[in-house]
Amino acid sequence: MRTTDLTDDVLAALRERRPYPAVTLTVPTHRTRPDNEQDPVRLRNRIGEAARRLDADPDVPDRVREAVVAQLETAEAVTDFVHALDSLVVFATADEHQIWYLPRTAAERVVISDTFLTRNLVAAKAQARPYWVLAFAEDRARLWSGSGDQLTEARQDGFPMEPAPLVDEDAARARLNRSSGTPAGYGDETTLQHLRAVDAALGRLLGRDPRPLALVGLAQGIAALKDVGTRAARTAVAAVPKGGLTDVTGHTLAQEVAPARAEVRRERTRGALERLDAARGRKLFIAGLDEVWGAAQEGRVALLVVEEPYRATVRITGGHLTPAEDGATGADVHEDIVDEVVEAALSTEAEVVFVPADALAGHGRIAAAVRYTWAAG
Repeated sequence: MRTTDLTDDVLAALRERRPYPAVTLTVPTHRTRPDNEQDPVRLRNRIGEAARRLDADPDVPDRVREAVVAQLETAEAVTDFVHALDSLVVFATADEHQIWYLPRTAAERVVISDTFLTRNLVAAKAQARPYWVLAFAEDRARLWSGSGDQLTEARQDGFPMEPAPLVDEDAARARLNRSSGTPAGYGDETTLQHLRAVDAALGRLLGRDPRPLALVGLAQGIAALKDVGTRAARTAVAAVPKGGLTDVTGHTLAQEVAPARAEVRRERTRGALERLDAARGRKLFIAGLDEVWGAAQEGRVALLVVEEPYRATVRITGGHLTPAEDGATGADVHEDIVDEVVEAALSTEAEVVFVPADALAGHGRIAAAVRYTWAAG
């Protein structure tokens, strides 16, 4: 599964407590050769480590250990390394296993607890920020679910959608002319009915799963779609005025949408930085990992802004963070503290925005606008 599958309901289910032991494996992976040739070995090594730790755990009966290891090995057998992204997360108990492919690097580790470690999934989804792409024409509309630069066709809510069958001969002739390349507008009633149906489906979709929406189609088609029905299409954050893209692959469509997505990201970065400046003027601005981590734990963060490549390994001592050397181990060592901050912020309904490297120069690579500050004294 991928981050586009991580709905609120799925995340809530993953966070439920499970019979001990619940195993989480995280493994960095690679998208291309020759680097990805090492990925199966990394996963096999982590499974071996999990098996050894379970074997040494007096609280894990032999039959349970065998069942968990069997689930991990089943997951290993079906993992798709050919289409891997930047990291792999495997969850397993004695009764189940799940495999998640993430467009975000995760530290290599094995966690054994009574819950699954979900923060890597949450942070990956926040960074990738899932979106919808609607590619449409007069005679067809296809919906795509996007995460990062990956698009997967979404067959739901009536999509892919085509106009209702025609019974009127004149309308049928008009449709035939359009399919043969004869120019046509978006003014005939059959096409408008098709656009109303598309718009209504978009309204239902966005009401249930709100995400940024990009429209792909001829300029006159985009204008017509925005003017019909509920006008759900008017919420689109980007438009690609180009026809002939209703029958292309997800890879091709993603390339066409990429420039518009890049501009949306730039606008979002500018907006986030402006909001941080406004928070500074109201004395509601904080920066630096230790201070932001503390505010996130207290539920005070309203807007969290993080540089995309930022990672940090720390120790937590006396309620504060101190840097830890790479490879450090121990109960007080947190290899993915930035992801922990992201998950803590999201759990209290904060907005999280990832920005390019150096966008927060001088602010410790992480900053926040908080809901309130503690009174001095």
